[in-house]
Amino acid sequence: MRVMKNRVKKTLSNFWKNVIAPKNWQRQLNTRLGFFTWVVVLLVLKTILAYIADFEWLHVQDPIQVVLMLLNPVGFTVMLLSLTLFIKSKQLYYGALLVLDAVMTLLLYLNVIYFREFSDFMSVNTMLGYNTVNQGSKAAGAIAFGMHDFLFWIDIVVLIVLLLARKIHFDNKQVMRFKPFQVFTIGSFLLVANLLVADIDRPQLLTRQFDREYMVKYLGIGPFMIYDAINTYQTGQVRKSATPEELTRVKNYVAKNYADINPEFYGKAKGKNVIVIHLESFQQMSIDRKINGQEVTPFLNSLYHSKSTMAFDNFFHSVGQGKTSDAENMLETSTFGLPQGSLFSKLGNDQTFQAMPAILNQRAGYSSAVFHGNLGTFWNRNNVYKHMGYQNWVSADYFDLTGQKATTWGLKDKLLFKESVPYLENLQQPFYAKYLTVTNHTPFTLDREDRDPNFVTTDSGSKIVDNYFVTNHYLDQSIKEFFEYLKKTGLYDNTMVVLYGDHYGISNTDAKYLAPILGKNEGDWNDLDNANLQRVPFMIHVPGMKNGTINHQYGGEIDVAPTIEHLLGISTRRYIQFGQDMLSKQHSNVVLFRNKDWITAKYASLSGRYWDVKTNEIITKPSLTLQKKFDKIQAGVNEKLAMSDNLNQKNLLRFYTPKDFKAVDASQYDYSKIATIKRLKRENKTLGKDSKSLFAKNSDQSTLSKYVTDAPEVNDETTDTTRLLPRNADDWSQVE
Repeated sequence: MRVMKNRVKKTLSNFWKNVIAPKNWQRQLNTRLGFFTWVVVLLVLKTILAYIADFEWLHVQDPIQVVLMLLNPVGFTVMLLSLTLFIKSKQLYYGALLVLDAVMTLLLYLNVIYFREFSDFMSVNTMLGYNTVNQGSKAAGAIAFGMHDFLFWIDIVVLIVLLLARKIHFDNKQVMRFKPFQVFTIGSFLLVANLLVADIDRPQLLTRQFDREYMVKYLGIGPFMIYDAINTYQTGQVRKSATPEELTRVKNYVAKNYADINPEFYGKAKGKNVIVIHLESFQQMSIDRKINGQEVTPFLNSLYHSKSTMAFDNFFHSVGQGKTSDAENMLETSTFGLPQGSLFSKLGNDQTFQAMPAILNQRAGYSSAVFHGNLGTFWNRNNVYKHMGYQNWVSADYFDLTGQKATTWGLKDKLLFKESVPYLENLQQPFYAKYLTVTNHTPFTLDREDRDPNFVTTDSGSKIVDNYFVTNHYLDQSIKEFFEYLKKTGLYDNTMVVLYGDHYGISNTDAKYLAPILGKNEGDWNDLDNANLQRVPFMIHVPGMKNGTINHQYGGEIDVAPTIEHLLGISTRRYIQFGQDMLSKQHSNVVLFRNKDWITAKYASLSGRYWDVKTNEIITKPSLTLQKKFDKIQAGVNEKLAMSDNLNQKNLLRFYTPKDFKAVDASQYDYSKIATIKRLKRENKTLGKDSKSLFAKNSDQSTLSKYVTDAPEVNDETTDTTRLLPRNADDWSQVE
């Protein structure tokens, strides 16, 4: 035993002296194979740094997952970088190795930045659709940088400097003839071994396509990106193979799961205008929340408890990587977003929709408009809205966004509501109008002049959390001002207002700062707490209604369209919608998430583990009966998502025209400001005394003077500077 110990000690000592000791570093770096080894080791260490410091340890749960997480970067990195060892030219070898290192580091770092905001990993579709969500340098302030970020790049900088300073010399000697093959084989073996062990610990990892975190946890960033690229290509091929018979299967599924109308509420808002207010990044936890003795959202609270409001306190978002665009898609079409990327960005240019703007127009003569203080091309909306049948798209090009009037994400909410009046008042009634707010968008920054001096926010230790409640309060004030305008002009009495949150505002990364505010122990915060945090508001305010209540039914954004349509007296039975009327007694109690997790009033399935919702505890060994129940729910969740994905990815709706529905012709819409103003004026003039616009009913006088706001920027003069360039794609040809 003593001899063995001495041998081990001697081996480790020699390994230190001859390999690891700093005195050997320059000698190693001056050989091709040594330089290669250093680049591999540093890239692997950077990946592990990201796993630990930014990806929250990938939620590893057992020793095997820890080992796989630490080793999964090695095989792929060795295999990929070993390709440079085949290069004979010394300049080309060092250059190619550093370029590959930089590219891999860039992909890693982009995922770090993306994960900090979205708690998810970038897909190929996300990168391909980057221009639809990137705001350029104007949105740089919204990027979350970390104190350790320099560590992702410092090694590359140092190596380049050492090469330029000739502290590292190009090695003229090529590596041994078969060495590149050996290194490539070693990398391949490690990668395959990694995959085999991963499949043992998580069977059918690839075929069942677990969420992206599982893929990265078991395989690493590189293999995940390659796998995702293959899936993206296959999706394109799948769409070409679509047949009408597949639509029949979807129709049968939807018919089987249709929830009958509730006679008590059906047609309750028939003929009324509909205004949907999209509460950006707003979570249910803020409703009835008090901070330092003050209500965060006093006006929304009053709506929430009003007898004229049907509110839902167990309403969840189900967005994927498309975030806000996914929420809009569910709202308008009652179909889910894609498993990866944004449906708006990936498929929106030529997708066939059966969306609410077209349905309400063709069934009940509604005009339609969207109001948003961001670019018309943001999330590809300038194309998507045309295919949905929106007649008007009033975006950043219509407003003055100079000076302090806009954030990096668009016109501030108080100004958006006020400045929309000239267009809203010219819409023919009944109208369907949607407002997309932006001020309550991460990182929740708000100019001091816009803050309520009497509202004191939290001191949580996180600026994100503290600022979140500040912008919540601002959004609440904005909506109150808008409601007061509606009442002054008479629109209020004939308008159903729908308010809903699109997705979370506080990501899981900052949940530890939020826990004490919610009365939770930071150390006890778990996955079920994160799932419960995905509740967002859903309120339907119908003036004159007396039987409003707070409904405890579990539901989600997928259910909004059929709920609204039934309240308007429009049956949804003929349409392809995966949601169910929230007011129907047949409504399902299962809420599914885009990653195939689910939650009900009693149980939840999150990241492969079952939870008792009432006790907040993990169910480690469910009974046979309970396991069958879980399996049945999971099968239903999988089928529902698969049906929706098949419908959207293959654009199956192009094969279907339901009764009294004409396919939308996107080419008939022109969203340019000049065309929109002319069209609205022409409609009022042509209809004359028959015009039903608010403008006509007010004797052709604008109601803008009736709008009162305390926004400090409201009277600011136009300047030469702006935080967001106001440009609409439809006008580019006129300029260029």
